[in-house]
Amino acid sequence: MNSKKLRDLVFTLHRYIGLAVGLIAIIVGLTGTLLVFHSEISSFDQQHRIGTITPQGEPLPIEVVLNTVKKTYADQPDAPVQRIYLPSKPNEPMNVILKTKQNEWTENYINPYTGAIIGNNLKPSFIQKSFEILYPLHYALLGGDLGYKFVGIIGLLMSFMSITGIILWPGWRRLISGIKIKWNAHPKRVNFDVHKVAGVITAVFLIFAFFTGFCWSFSEFVNPAIYALTFSKQQTDPVSVPIAGKSPLRLTQQLKTAQAALPTGELRRIYFPTKPEEALNVAFKLPQETEDYGQSSVYLDQYSGKVLRVNSSLKLSLGDRILNSFTPLHYGTFWGLPSRIFYLFVGLAPLVLSVTGFVMWWYRYKGKNRSLQTTQTFKLTAKN
Repeated sequence: MNSKKLRDLVFTLHRYIGLAVGLIAIIVGLTGTLLVFHSEISSFDQQHRIGTITPQGEPLPIEVVLNTVKKTYADQPDAPVQRIYLPSKPNEPMNVILKTKQNEWTENYINPYTGAIIGNNLKPSFIQKSFEILYPLHYALLGGDLGYKFVGIIGLLMSFMSITGIILWPGWRRLISGIKIKWNAHPKRVNFDVHKVAGVITAVFLIFAFFTGFCWSFSEFVNPAIYALTFSKQQTDPVSVPIAGKSPLRLTQQLKTAQAALPTGELRRIYFPTKPEEALNVAFKLPQETEDYGQSSVYLDQYSGKVLRVNSSLKLSLGDRILNSFTPLHYGTFWGLPSRIFYLFVGLAPLVLSVTGFVMWWYRYKGKNRSLQTTQTFKLTAKN
């Protein structure tokens, strides 16, 4: 196959796949744009609902705060603590999440300096309800597991679309023509110019966002493949060994052990075991990490306190580093605030590219119809 035939094939695939997946890509892109600053919007909403905390010296020990929360639910002594989110800023609350009779996910916002509960089991705000719809719409089109897989396939097709768009970009032959928009030209030409420029600017980042989405949707296949291709060992889930007649160790003791395993880490989250054989997961943010909640953790046997595994983001295998890179690439956090702002426009790109792509197809479709009508008219005239 010569280069012209290959380019024609790529062009045909690019056009018709774009027409097929455009509407879904627009929905995924626009919802993604709305979710870029989810954490900041949620933090603003949280402060509006429970107020801002004034720092007062050193925060209380976590176990003291936890005991205060448990006293609030004294009528439910078996209500398990699921997670604890530590504040990332001095004026933020601690969030202790329990599973209660009333709710599977009961949040308790606590002043970390006084231990006072400043909000618990709050009714969802309009912003919270909006995000509760936006997230499943973004990753599953509100279609559950089936929708999750379907959006993953769309992500793979959009990645292919972005790659073929890069191949078809006219700037490879002449750079200026590839980055210039002739605003005073015919609307057909302006439409084409907008398509090519918007595409080449966002193509790589669209690949980042859509391909990582595909990988998450099919992680049961992708993760083992990445470990195999990088010759990395996939770690098994750490397991606690229950000791007869012995309760789990106190949290304070466990946290000291975890901190010693990652001495430079800043405590961010605690994931409590839901079963006797599960491990306690203590998550940290290392100084070198850019993610708000960090990507390092220590797993502990909840009965013996033994360190079962240390996941330092600085000492991970190649396979784990690749998998960890998916989050900043998907959400656009790899360059901090500038890349997140840019991802607002990346999320709008499917809308611009789909609309301009459809207009290009429509011009072409009308042109073929006119040509066919002209040919038929000429033949009829010739017969007569």
